[in-house]
Amino acid sequence: MAPALPAELAHLGPVAGVLESNGITSAAVYPLPDDLVDIPGWAREHRAQIRAALARFGVVLLREVTVDLNLFGQIVTAVGGDALPYRDRSTPRSHVDGNIYTSTEYPADQRIPLHNENSYADIWPATLFFLCATPAEQGGQTPVADSRAVFGRIDADIRTRFADGIVYTRTYRDELGLGWQEAFQTDSRSEVEEYCARHGQHCEWDGPVLRTRFHRPAWRTEGYSGSPVWFNQAHLFHVSALDEEIREALLLSYPESDLPRNAYHGDGSPLSAADLGRIDEVYRECALTIPWRRGDLMVVDNMVAAHGRMPYRGPRRVLVAMT
Repeated sequence: MAPALPAELAHLGPVAGVLESNGITSAAVYPLPDDLVDIPGWAREHRAQIRAALARFGVVLLREVTVDLNLFGQIVTAVGGDALPYRDRSTPRSHVDGNIYTSTEYPADQRIPLHNENSYADIWPATLFFLCATPAEQGGQTPVADSRAVFGRIDADIRTRFADGIVYTRTYRDELGLGWQEAFQTDSRSEVEEYCARHGQHCEWDGPVLRTRFHRPAWRTEGYSGSPVWFNQAHLFHVSALDEEIREALLLSYPESDLPRNAYHGDGSPLSAADLGRIDEVYRECALTIPWRRGDLMVVDNMVAAHGRMPYRGPRRVLVAMT
């Protein structure tokens, strides 16, 4: 940890220090005072400093937070406003309480690549909150990466190929992956159709199967600095992201265009697995990986910083809220 903040950040208030990875991605750290009783009150009092640190670093880590659902919800509201429901779902997670959820429930031996939450959608959460209730015995960290640095490090020729954006395709089947009822949080086909119409998604039904297709940019501009940020999930949606055995099994049963998830260039042409591999490599180069401690609360500006998950062993429980 750096012994002090850079001079230009002195106005941010009681930030105890900065964690840094190769000068690329940083996180401001606030160890809470030992005698602090009213943590939500402290968060409200220091909201401006926390938001300023988020805009600068993308990540703020509060340490020694009591693991309590009600307290977590109050801190979320104090810093980010009302928590949002998890809509337009693409990964499995469990509802805990109110708009608090578990982190993505992928097998423990799998890495979740770095990404920005819901960056495949037309509306996404601004701020993410991760509260560590049970750190894994080994691994299980939530690496973060500065999305501005990721954009700058991606090869110019790859950015050129992504300039027309990305087309995402999803096929919902009850027996494979998330069903449309879970993804859209409704049992009504008409509500799904209305949602898709409002959010720029083409949808069509084939009996019980729902297919959607929608176009999104590959990058956007974040408001604090006006910098471009790499902001998409092509590398997660694309068929190359699947485990090799799973990919081969799926392709024996379905054409590539009819997989649960896939991604294409904006003109509909195939994405290059080599390009996506390079993008994932850039994320890794930029990553800051902080070991979890019980009571760590990581606050992430969802445009400024991407996040992921490392494989792990042993029980792990990280609670998530979005605002």
